[in-house]
Amino acid sequence: MKELLRTTDPTVIAFATALLEGEGITAFDLDVHMSILDGSLGILPRRLMVADRDLFMARAIMRDNDIEVSK
Repeated sequence: MKELLRTTDPTVIAFATALLEGEGITAFDLDVHMSILDGSLGILPRRLMVADRDLFMARAIMRDNDIEVSK
C-alpha cells in the first residue's frame, strides 16, 4: 500500500475516493477514527492509500482533478 494523499478535509477524501472508485481503483481511508484523540477538532490528517500497482494511475487521476497528492 502507498499513501496517495493526506488531508484534514473530509470532503477531499470523499471526492478522491469517488474518483478512484469510478476508475476501478480501490482506495483505503486510514486514520478515520483519530478524531477521538484530538477531541473531534479535525487537526489530525486522514490518509488515503492505494495498492502499489494503482499508484501511478491514481496520481494521474488526482492531478487531472487538481487534488494535491503526497510525495
